[in-house]
Amino acid sequence: MIISGRFWRKATVTAIAAIGFVSLYEVTALDSNYVARLATLRETSERPVPGARLAFSATAYCKGIVTASGVAAQTGVVAADPEMLPVGSVVDIESLPERYNGIYTVMDTGPSVHGREVDVYMWSCNDALRFGRRPIHVTVLRLGWNPRATTPSFLQRFFKRADRLEPLPSRPLPLAIPPS
Repeated sequence: MIISGRFWRKATVTAIAAIGFVSLYEVTALDSNYVARLATLRETSERPVPGARLAFSATAYCKGIVTASGVAAQTGVVAADPEMLPVGSVVDIESLPERYNGIYTVMDTGPSVHGREVDVYMWSCNDALRFGRRPIHVTVLRLGWNPRATTPSFLQRFFKRADRLEPLPSRPLPLAIPPS
């Protein structure tokens, strides 16, 4: 009887200790996730306005045929968090390698693109792997599909036209050969 009494006492104490550690772990894990979620919400809660220049993080992707908007994946397309940059937004991306700097349209959303992140489409998967993760600067030119979101004077700063347009020289029409 003495052996069984000690066994049940040890088993009870071990079970209570295990339950205590599991509950402490769950509370700590839940608190950590809650704080992490709050930090990301505070960072990404403000939606940018047209003309804003923001610091983002960029990655690259290469696979995919159709974007979330239904358009074919092609160069000039980026994926972004729709809460931050809705589909249809037009952005100017800087701080990339020279061949990738330029104007992009947000046409895709990614499962792992959250907050201030964009995913740049590249045709070559090797280029996308070499690209890695980079800090970039994004200037929001248009937010969403609404073309009235930006004024023409704002866009003229980015797309300057020549003062005077010269007409292209016309090709002479081929001479008609008279029937013989």
